[in-house]
Amino acid sequence: MISIDDIRDARTRIAKFVHRTPLVGSATLSRRAACRAHLKLENFQKTGSFKPRGALNNMSQLDAAQRERGVITISAGNHAQGVSYAAGLLGIRAVVVMPASASRLKAQAATEYGAEVILHGDMAGAFQKLDEVREERGLVFVHPFDDDRTIAGQGTVGLEIIEDLSDIDTVVVGIGGGGLISGVAVAIKELSPRTRVIGVEPTGAAVMHLSREQGKPAKLDKTSTIADGLAAPFAGARNFEIVQKYVDDLVLVDDDAIRAAMRFLLERCKVLAEPAGAAATAALLTGKVRAGAGIDSANTVVIVSGGNVAMETLSDLLKSP
Repeated sequence: MISIDDIRDARTRIAKFVHRTPLVGSATLSRRAACRAHLKLENFQKTGSFKPRGALNNMSQLDAAQRERGVITISAGNHAQGVSYAAGLLGIRAVVVMPASASRLKAQAATEYGAEVILHGDMAGAFQKLDEVREERGLVFVHPFDDDRTIAGQGTVGLEIIEDLSDIDTVVVGIGGGGLISGVAVAIKELSPRTRVIGVEPTGAAVMHLSREQGKPAKLDKTSTIADGLAAPFAGARNFEIVQKYVDDLVLVDDDAIRAAMRFLLERCKVLAEPAGAAATAALLTGKVRAGAGIDSANTVVIVSGGNVAMETLSDLLKSP
């Protein structure tokens, strides 16, 4: 399991390539949630999400032979952009496999960063295609979440949070495969053990909930949610181990709550979040996450993990149910 020192080392590696994103308060969200609510705005990160942090920390540690071979990854979109961005900076050839239904905006962005993008099947089919292409071309797999180097890179989000706001009651994080929450949980819990870390999943892609029920990393036969960035078909083994040790609770939000959170963030905070990026806010707005019994002054941090939304789908996503 990674340590806070691994996360600090990751920050040193990636600092010149990424933004230190802002942590801002929201008076309206604070009133609604009966806490002092703060937004960690990773939608302002390079490529529009937190993903370059893990990709850069991972790929910057490849040796010369691995860099020469090139890398491959799989993604619904944001990790594809993170790897493509990192590959361009590091001079590494990158191939990205995405499901055929992936956001065209995200696929185009990955292409423009310099990666070769392969659209193929559903997520299960995309994983099969990944294995096929990796073996044919001898490429190095950069895992989107189940890799210590990726996790340490994502953990730099938590390191920044705890440095900017030391007295924190709760940190709320969306969960896909578990890369972000596992990195953030290590950073938060090692530096502030009393702070609660709460994970949020869509009802249609609750693989970490299932993993906790089964006591081991689980797989889903299918996922159904507007939050494509949280629709991983399985939980990472490393991620599950950290979640079991450090994450205090997991909650579920439905797609209507995610849409409402997107509208809230745009209307009241002037923040454009994609569905996956709004899930943590949805948990606070719906009362699934509470600051604590009668604690109106508790500092609560919600991570807005990304803001990559195609204009042609934005109006539908913002519609009231």
